[in-house]
Amino acid sequence: MRAPEFWTTGAGPWPALLSPLGCLYAAVGRIERGLVRPLRAPIPVLCVGNLTAGGTGKTPVALALARRLQAMGHNPGFLSRGYGGTAPGPLRVDPARHTAGQVGDEPLLLAARAPTWVARQRRAALDPMIEAGIDAVILDDGYQDPALGKDLALVVTDGETGFGNGRVIPAGPLRETVADGLARAGAVIIMGADRADVRERISEARPELPVIAASLVPDDAARALAGRRVYGFAGIGRPEKFAATLEEIGAEVQGFEAFSDHHPYSADDLFTLLGAAAAADALPVTTAKDWVRLPEEVRSKVTVVGVEAAFADADALDALLSAALAASAAPEAPDRGA
Repeated sequence: MRAPEFWTTGAGPWPALLSPLGCLYAAVGRIERGLVRPLRAPIPVLCVGNLTAGGTGKTPVALALARRLQAMGHNPGFLSRGYGGTAPGPLRVDPARHTAGQVGDEPLLLAARAPTWVARQRRAALDPMIEAGIDAVILDDGYQDPALGKDLALVVTDGETGFGNGRVIPAGPLRETVADGLARAGAVIIMGADRADVRERISEARPELPVIAASLVPDDAARALAGRRVYGFAGIGRPEKFAATLEEIGAEVQGFEAFSDHHPYSADDLFTLLGAAAAADALPVTTAKDWVRLPEEVRSKVTVVGVEAAFADADALDALLSAALAASAAPEAPDRGA
């Protein structure tokens, strides 16, 4: 399912009509977070989340955190709820054995960088992770889950859409109010140019909150597609961002198909997509998250266009990580917030 247009523009009667349900949704979440006492983990817990439904670039940021922690000499592990997968967990993801249908697409991507676990109840995965030698947990999503305390909570926001129409689901894209969400944040990462006045909204709610600018940068393999005829398809939060990436790298886009986030590609989908690419004499290309959802026998026929998170002030991010790790190691570390 694609996000409705009024989530971004606020146009039409639906935002106002659905606003009471949005207020109820926000209130229920607020009550849940108030009633649950977060578990204080014996190792640092770093959360990469967002305030809105849909893609903002969380997974690339989580992957970047793992790289930075590994460079510091740590052994991080990812923990995901495994959205889209059937396995309740806790389960360590094995890319050679598990499919996106079992563990979700994002955990398969994460597992290529560092050990990854999925668990419907995230706190249940802590003991297996610690037993495996993990010394820092990176939550890919889970910002609204109060079960685990966070030593550092990073809110990733898309600079193009920001906080949408400012209303809570179903009246808008927010999972909670901006004020509630930013109150628990350790920093905000704005992905892409800030065209939605995100910094202004943050300044109004928490002027002291650190803000780090970031962007999704095509990797070297992606840039090698410059001048190539391609036929793109994507089922992510904002497929148009992938289309823009293809234009950015200089590929000659012969066609593009957009699907809903986490779309499970059927045999008919793939027959149509590969046939259209062949008819256009173009290379079929997709995102890494889409590629792991393809059947094994089809993957060799589709090229991945990879992107990485790049930070305008990487030193500021490293300082946040170092402070969180040090605070977690302190003998009198305070209880962590939700």
